[in-house]
Amino acid sequence: MPIIVEGKARITVSNGVFFNPVMKELRDLSVLFLNSCKAKPVTLLDSTAATGIRGIRYYLECGIKDITMLDINRHSYLNAKRNVKLNKLPIKVINRSIQQFSAIGSGKFDVIDLDPFGSPQPYIHELLRLSRDGTILMITATDTAVLCGAHERACYKTYNSKPLHNELCKEAGIRILINYLARTASQFNYGIEVMLSVSSLHYMRIFVRLAHGSGNAVDSVKRTGLGAYCHSCKSFEVKPGIAPIMEYKCRHCRHPLDAFGPLWLGPLYKNEIVSEIKKSKRLSGGSQKIIDVISQEFDTPLFYSIPSMTRSQHMGSVSHLSVIERLRKSGFRASGTQFDPNGVKTDSGVSGVIRAMKSKAL
Repeated sequence: MPIIVEGKARITVSNGVFFNPVMKELRDLSVLFLNSCKAKPVTLLDSTAATGIRGIRYYLECGIKDITMLDINRHSYLNAKRNVKLNKLPIKVINRSIQQFSAIGSGKFDVIDLDPFGSPQPYIHELLRLSRDGTILMITATDTAVLCGAHERACYKTYNSKPLHNELCKEAGIRILINYLARTASQFNYGIEVMLSVSSLHYMRIFVRLAHGSGNAVDSVKRTGLGAYCHSCKSFEVKPGIAPIMEYKCRHCRHPLDAFGPLWLGPLYKNEIVSEIKKSKRLSGGSQKIIDVISQEFDTPLFYSIPSMTRSQHMGSVSHLSVIERLRKSGFRASGTQFDPNGVKTDSGVSGVIRAMKSKAL
């Protein structure tokens, strides 16, 4: 079998074992994230190892020396074992499911990586049993059609939330995922600190630190809430809390609002983490593009898609960059967003965005 080199790792891929070379940028970003953490992790669980590429890279590139890798599939388990041997590393590789591993009381970990096929939801409960105060969860979701509303009923069932299926769906989807984690973690007496969130290609990835204690758990749940969207003027509003009272009609155009959520309404990024990653000399390619946008993003819930708004206002095309500049000159905070190349995040409200779109002078 040919040897694949990625980062400092060398692996082979057996027939039938999943390996996606396109996800290299996400693996690169995960390595950079762990290296940006001030408190260096000692123990790490790669709960869906496949070829073992992530665990091997974490050992070689992040200096984490106590690593356990799991995979329920025997072919993947054997492939991961061969790759660990190829790299001459003392990584433990175990042929068990996450549920089996959790049930036998296998200890607690500083970092847990979960990158399943499809939804992470079936495994979150078990991962929380393997966590402790300060554990970092790195969780990938590839069921974006569910989180983004193409399969609305599946989102009700899987995440207990109503999704959006429009231009805001990627951000709403990642906030629905974090909401599910926050509310599940609260049952284990954990609050959450979201350190980094990424939506790219066909996946969403969240990096979250757990904080033990009932006060932390309650504070996190209070940062979840509901949203309402106007399909006419493209405005939205969000309200935190367990059962916030939402408006029935849009305050701008009086069109009926479409409620969605619950979803996470707290920050999606920790500035110190983003700054540390941005400093890295190893940041390149797709990872660099994502971090460059995130580092300038106004971290507030949801955004305005300028092409969608120009259509609703029966206008010609307007550059989102010109809208951002006009908003800033008017005293508002404004930025682009990773969730839409033509999106604008701002505190101006929809009326301010419309004025900026229609303004002729910069």
